[in-house]
Amino acid sequence: MNGEHWIFTAVAVAVVVLAVAIYNRLVVLRNRFKNAFAQIDVQLKRRYDLIPNLVESVKGYLQHERGTLEAVVQARGSAVNAAQRAAAAPGDPSAMQGLSQAEGALGGALGRLLAVFEAYPDLKANQTIMGLQEELASTENKIAFARQAYNDSVMRFNTRRESFPDNVFASLFGFAAAELLQSTESVEQRSAPKVSFR
Repeated sequence: MNGEHWIFTAVAVAVVVLAVAIYNRLVVLRNRFKNAFAQIDVQLKRRYDLIPNLVESVKGYLQHERGTLEAVVQARGSAVNAAQRAAAAPGDPSAMQGLSQAEGALGGALGRLLAVFEAYPDLKANQTIMGLQEELASTENKIAFARQAYNDSVMRFNTRRESFPDNVFASLFGFAAAELLQSTESVEQRSAPKVSFR
């Protein structure tokens, strides 16, 4: 009887130690993907701050393109709201999908605005506008790198949470699967040729 008691106690202690180890590992992985999303959020905010400057800079040139400018401003507003929802719940499927869609719409609106620039030689020569475009392009690259880091972190978390025995404890402790952030480029951006003003 005494030997069975010790065996039961040893098994119970081993299960508790395993549960604590798995819980801590899942917390670390979840915090990593949340931190990786925070890096995306920083770059998105930078991009959102650049867009009004670009719109303001080109407004005088594009009197007949008011609809294009308004589409950019509206898409930016939707993207800001989607980014705030995603920042409040990184990895949440609906928040991540909403952000991907809003960013795709914003990318499409920006792509149309940049295509309009081709018809205005004065815009191509404007140093302020060229500088803003370069900053936007640089920010887009940083967003792409940050998105890749986030998706890598999410994959590590999801793989761990779906692997045995972690999956048993993940469901007990309420660790839900995290959603990847799909490319924020619109379909138009992926297929449209790059416009260069050099």
